[in-house]
Amino acid sequence: MIYTDKVMDHFQNPRNVGAITDADGVGKVGNPVCGDMMEFHIKVKDNRITDVKFKTFGCGAAIAVSSIVSEMAMGKTLDEAMKITNKQVAEELGGLPKNKLHCSNLGADALHAAIENYRDKAQGVVKDESATEVKESEECSCPYCDETLDEERGYCKGCHIDLVDCPECGEPINKKADECLHCGATKVKK
Repeated sequence: MIYTDKVMDHFQNPRNVGAITDADGVGKVGNPVCGDMMEFHIKVKDNRITDVKFKTFGCGAAIAVSSIVSEMAMGKTLDEAMKITNKQVAEELGGLPKNKLHCSNLGADALHAAIENYRDKAQGVVKDESATEVKESEECSCPYCDETLDEERGYCKGCHIDLVDCPECGEPINKKADECLHCGATKVKK
């Protein structure tokens, strides 16, 4: 899998990593199929995002997406930040492989969830943040035909191949593959 230089830069040198202890809004999203989880924390002053931090558990693309989304949101009004789309995120990174586009959805969704959390608090709607449900985002797709994979991920109904998780990166690959098309690991056959 080929990533742009910008994706690699944001993966290897992520910006705004961490948490804000007194955050004005917190948003958590996850994809139960591929296992990516993102949490965004925001500080707001005069309807403008003054600080953004994130914590991400996932692949290199998920980390790069979180990093670029945090930069895209910094300094924007809440309405401007709510207009950040997964397409804009992918474009800002110079593109993402088809099977990684769901990561851009997660980044935008996590930011939007943090803004919604802030707005709920501002309107007096108080939710127990420790009990916040993880919002599910788009399903993972087959890296060969882009068909949505079910929770088992063991077989693609679109291209009719058996899939296994790469032992190096955990992404789905053809069971008969000699090399992972995501991370390039060799001898991945099981």
